[in-house]
Amino acid sequence: MADRFLEEALMAMDPERMRDFICAMDKGNADYLDKLEKEAIEDDVPIIRKDMQSLLKFLLALSHPLNILEVGTATGFSALLMAEYSDDPAVITTIEKYEKRIPVARQHFDSWDKKKKITLLEGDAADVLKGLNPGYDFVFMDAAKGQYENFLPEVMRVLKKGGLLVTDNVLQDGDIVQSRFAVTRRNRTIHARMREYIYDITHRDDLQTVILNTGDGVTLSVKTR
Repeated sequence: MADRFLEEALMAMDPERMRDFICAMDKGNADYLDKLEKEAIEDDVPIIRKDMQSLLKFLLALSHPLNILEVGTATGFSALLMAEYSDDPAVITTIEKYEKRIPVARQHFDSWDKKKKITLLEGDAADVLKGLNPGYDFVFMDAAKGQYENFLPEVMRVLKKGGLLVTDNVLQDGDIVQSRFAVTRRNRTIHARMREYIYDITHRDDLQTVILNTGDGVTLSVKTR
């Protein structure tokens, strides 16, 4: 009997089982977003996970941003999700450099961005960010993980005081807690850079940051000055 109770307790604490339960409570997205999500999964295109989608929708409802910046468009799913669940006056600027994904994203925006909220900028975010004016109240960072630290100075420049920086994929499926020697050699540079990024945004005097074990790990950072 004790063994059965122990087994049930361990199952209840299993993070994947808990995540499945949480995701099952999500009430779902607009039909076209569910369609795009299914296509992305079938084509092996990176897409924000279901619990991250829920968090993003919650943050949009909570903060009511009007000027949103996304670093990393991919095929446009997250930009469309933010367009769907942000207030009508909101506008979204999204940056993508991968040439094969840009036409797919543009096609998706033409089909589903009915209120024309989204502007897609092509190019390396390190360069594109330098040409943007300050005043964004919500930034969603979901690009090349090894470049987050390089993007941060320009992101901080354009993010206004009180604005929210949301950074996805910071825990690297748990690798972030491993020593660099326990990580495969090809991932050690990204591992080191992500640790540097997390340390930076949690220790800056001009940010208040929390780390959440949502999706593949997310940080929420408010610019305090």
